[in-house]
Formats: sequence, C-alpha cells, structure tokens
Amino acid sequence: MQQRQLGDRTVSAIGLGAMPMSIEGRPDEARAISTIHAAIDAGVTLIDTADAYHLNPGEVGHNESLIARALAAYSGPADASEVLVATKAGSLRPGDGTWYQNGDPAYIKEAAKASARRLGVEAIGLHQHHRPDPNVPYADSIGALAELLDEGVIRMAGISNANPAQIREAHQVLGGRLTSVQNQFSPKFVSSYPELELCAELGIAFLPWSPLGGISNAADVGTKHAPFQQVADARGISPQQAVLAWELSLADVVIPIPGASRPSSILDSAGAAEIELTDEELAVLAVVLGD
Repeated sequence: MQQRQLGDRTVSAIGLGAMPMSIEGRPDEARAISTIHAAIDAGVTLIDTADAYHLNPGEVGHNESLIARALAAYSGPADASEVLVATKAGSLRPGDGTWYQNGDPAYIKEAAKASARRLGVEAIGLHQHHRPDPNVPYADSIGALAELLDEGVIRMAGISNANPAQIREAHQVLGGRLTSVQNQFSPKFVSSYPELELCAELGIAFLPWSPLGGISNAADVGTKHAPFQQVADARGISPQQAVLAWELSLADVVIPIPGASRPSSILDSAGAAEIELTDEELAVLAVVLGD
C-alpha cells in the first residue's frame, strides 16, 4: 500500500471511513468486523470514526466501540502504533436522523476523554473538531483541541467541514499544530478544492470524506462520473478506483477515506493506491475541476 504523511505518522494512502457500519443501514457486527479486518489485511492503517456515528439514542460512541472490538480481535498487530484511529467530536445525533452541533470547549474536552475510554487508548491518535458551531466562536472550539494536545489527551489535532479562513484560524490557534482537514470532496463535490489546495500549501493532510460521491448510483453515469467510467473501462478497473486514484494525484497531502460496510468495498478502494494514472488519463479527468 502506498504511504502518505499525516502529521508525525505515516499511514496508508487510502483510509477507511467507518461511519456506514454504525448508522442507517448498518450491517451486523460480524460483517462490520470482517470489513475492518479486510481493510487492515489490505494495508489500510487509517480508520476514521466519530462519537456521533450511531443510530439509536443512548448509542453515542457506537462506532468507536465497534472499532476497538475489531482491533482487539484482529489476528495480527493492530494497536495504536500500527493503526491510526481518527475520531471527532462536536456533532451530535439525538437518534431521529438529524444532526446538531456543540462546539462548547468544555464539551469537546469531555467528549475527547470519553472517546479515548471507548477506544481503549491513553491518547487519541488524531482528534478532529467535527463541524463549526455557529453559536460558539470558532477559536474557542479549536482552543479546546490545543488544551487537549497540551494535556496529552490527544496526539494530533484536526478539523472537519472547514473553509479556508477557518483552516488558517485553526492553524494559528493551535500554534502551527493543525495536522489534518477533513472535508467533503468528490467528482460531484469539488467546491472544497480551494481547501485542498490550501492544505497542500501548508503541508496539512487533506482527508476527503464521501470521496466517491455516489458513483455507484446508476443516475451518476453520464454526469460528473462519466470521465471516470471512461478511464475505468479502458483500464479494466472499477470507476471507484479511478476516482480515488485521481484524488490521490491532486496532491501528496490527499488521503481519501471511502466509507465501507462490507469487505469487498474496502478491498476495491484499497486497490486504488497502486494505480498511477497517465498524463492522458489525467487530462480526461481534468474537466471535473473545470466545470
């Protein structure tokens, strides 16, 4: 598996987004654990989660606890030194399918400590502010991450769903210690390309969430994903692999985290890390950013 830099860690160029294993349509635990084990077998060493990835009330941290059980049951080395688990706090789900934000610094600090307990670690490898809270000054929320770093509760700090101004503000509040930015980015959602470029400029990892952008839906063929289908057909690879290989080509700081809830999905995604697109193929795909 191709490797990329995330703060002071070297991780797989393709990560695993674990959210589908805990929300609506989630699989049974056996399949979820098999998916995580398949990812590790394929060389994936970055797993992304959040305390809000759950379905029912009273299940806060469902996904974190699931990952902890999966790593403990893995037959080979899968401790914190081998697999980086990145979690988040700041978004909550009351159990009715909706989301809301809580950027209160005291809440973020307590949520991080609760996540560490569920993950069974002394310090969280990467903790991310999930989403800006319009009712709390952004600097205050990020200040909580700075305190968590100083206290040793977390080893690295990241942010998610942030615009360029917020990225610069977070980097400043953290004293240059901002490790990653996780934003939605895919062929269907290229509006966060300026954030990707800023991360490349600052040397900060950019983690696209929902990086495939619904490419499995038949309705997408002939729209934003048509060039990727063209490249995939010529190459004999899946269009999903073409999308992820393209995202990896955009900058060395890009580490996509495709979601998966079955082994076959993450195995296909992991294969994209070994695909090097040609200049001709990249020219075909460049139209996506030009629209």
